[in-house]
Amino acid sequence: MKNIAIITGGDSKEYDISLMSANTVYNNLDKEKFTPYIIEIRDNIWKIKIKDSYKIIEKEHLTLEVNNTKIEFKDVFMSLHGPPAENGELQILLERQKINYTCCNPEVSALTFNKYRCNQKLKKLGHDIAESYLYTREEKLKIDYITSKFNFPVIIKPNQAGSSNGISLINNKNSIIDAIETALQHDNQVIIEEYIKGTEVSCGILKIKEEIILLPITEIISENNFFDYDAKYNNKSQEITPARIAENQTQLIHQITKKIYQELNLRGLCRIDYIIKKNTPYIIEINTIPGLSEESIIPKQLKEAGYNLKEIFTICLEN
Repeated sequence: MKNIAIITGGDSKEYDISLMSANTVYNNLDKEKFTPYIIEIRDNIWKIKIKDSYKIIEKEHLTLEVNNTKIEFKDVFMSLHGPPAENGELQILLERQKINYTCCNPEVSALTFNKYRCNQKLKKLGHDIAESYLYTREEKLKIDYITSKFNFPVIIKPNQAGSSNGISLINNKNSIIDAIETALQHDNQVIIEEYIKGTEVSCGILKIKEEIILLPITEIISENNFFDYDAKYNNKSQEITPARIAENQTQLIHQITKKIYQELNLRGLCRIDYIIKKNTPYIIEINTIPGLSEESIIPKQLKEAGYNLKEIFTICLEN
């Protein structure tokens, strides 16, 4: 049987979410085909779980010896949200060791994790994107420029962070500085973005052999002003699958999702989030390592589509 390293953890605010995803993968991997081990990264220390204890494992050589038996990994199921996986750094290390992994390559991951750069790329490809401005910590804050460029409310968020960490929806000029400071806790670059009011939806996608599979769309209704961390993980939102949208909107979002998957050379299980305003789907972001916990969107979409996690996780590893 193949040894599978389920890599999780990380140093971002998504650490706990990563652990939940890793546990879902561990519990649902086909134990007749694979022997899974959870490898947890924190503070640049890699620990592997062997039964009920942890052992240090060297990241440059994913091998270790336990009871005179060598355990070696050539396949990784990526369950780490945020850096160093979603930005592509970890994939570079794995490729040096000729280790296979279930997510996008380093270049694609670096692009999609940089929300501003990714949105500019998508805009050039002809997709509908909210107007935005990128602010960097070192530059002088031009509040007058921001107020002249955007109508309130506006979204202020970290350029590179996940799980809606550090995002604010603000309604006036006086809130700009505090919202930027909140975002700067997560990244040195901040996006000030046009607020698009509409129906928020999310579409999962994967490839089975050479066929691209589009999953049922999920409609997201937040109790808060928008789908923030609190709404996502503290049961303050409804996630309705399939989404209550018109058939032509479903077809359009599926069409756009497939096109982006091909254009950006995405790989593995991905999720693209949208807001539909006046029948136009605006792309919010691309998730190349989407959450897989019981509360996450992708497992619910897979279930609605008639797939079980065991078969999908096998497909991810075989791909």
